[in-house]
Amino acid sequence: MSKLLRRSFMAAVAAAGLAASAAVPATATETIKMIAIDGYPERSMWVKEFSGFFIPRVDEELARTGTYKIDWQQAYGGQIVKPRGVLEGIKLGLGDIGIVTTIFHNSALPSQAISAATPMVSSDARIVAKAVDEIAKEYPQMQAEFASENQVYLATGVVLDSYQIFSKTPVKSLDDLSGLKLAGAGYNLRYLEGLKDVAGVRGGLPNFYNMLQTGVVDAAMLWPEAAMTFKINEVAPHMLKVDLGAVNSKTVTVNKDVWDKLPDEVKDVLQSVAVEYRDRVAKVAMERAATSLDAFEEAGGTVVVLTEGQRSAWADAMPNIAEEWAGALDKKGAPGTAMLGSYVQKLKDAGSVPVRDWAATN
Repeated sequence: MSKLLRRSFMAAVAAAGLAASAAVPATATETIKMIAIDGYPERSMWVKEFSGFFIPRVDEELARTGTYKIDWQQAYGGQIVKPRGVLEGIKLGLGDIGIVTTIFHNSALPSQAISAATPMVSSDARIVAKAVDEIAKEYPQMQAEFASENQVYLATGVVLDSYQIFSKTPVKSLDDLSGLKLAGAGYNLRYLEGLKDVAGVRGGLPNFYNMLQTGVVDAAMLWPEAAMTFKINEVAPHMLKVDLGAVNSKTVTVNKDVWDKLPDEVKDVLQSVAVEYRDRVAKVAMERAATSLDAFEEAGGTVVVLTEGQRSAWADAMPNIAEEWAGALDKKGAPGTAMLGSYVQKLKDAGSVPVRDWAATN
């Protein structure tokens, strides 16, 4: 065969090969639809971070292989559920993934109250978030509670550095709390037991402003970032810096039926990014705590720091809510006492010094 004929033949073979390969499409990317929900508005820090950090990171990790992508629908601020309705919403499949505010569900999710039951131990959101998440993965109880709600636990979240008290009138000591009606989100109302003539009123962050403005309450327990984000400073310009402690109050979960259908690659990405989100939110909470406190004062707010002696007196006046919490779980066959001891030890190992050691044997 002449060189010219050989070249023509090879060119024809190459062209045929290209045509054949073009006729066989590359592996298509599978698109998975997911609805992300939270009842709180998008201006809420943890929602903003879910939308601006968690979702983009999941997309970024999935893009590494290109095998799967998620078509996100985001519904916050009551579009599908209200703040207390996320747990039920994900259970029923109204949302595929979401942020459950666990403090609203002490009956269904009792083990999630572990940090709320141990006040004045740590005001570092990063330490508390990591410790609670480790407990959830070392003991099956937390994940089992979510499983009973048709959900898969991904990671916990701590969005506040520490509960403080914001009031309409100046409060400089525990005595000044006497006679006041004080709003809390649920479990933290237990902190008021043992204080003289202080009435706890259940409420939620979205309605604290109206509760204070209309006189339903005189003060509220929340944290500086939330006080500024929700403009609580306008109706409660006085802060008593109590440092009641950081509390895990947000958990990212996925509907169990949805989870079971997800490819392993997608499951792995959601789990790993949830831990990143856990640490990211805790870091942001600590950063915003400082800047929000400055902003509160710049806006005319006053800050009084409760003395260590009064903090100790308050902690000692509380009933042993940690022991009660652990004992209630023990009675159900769950390792409440073991979880409590392990959790407090994790905080101590990370450098926290409890005002009251809730795991100490009486």
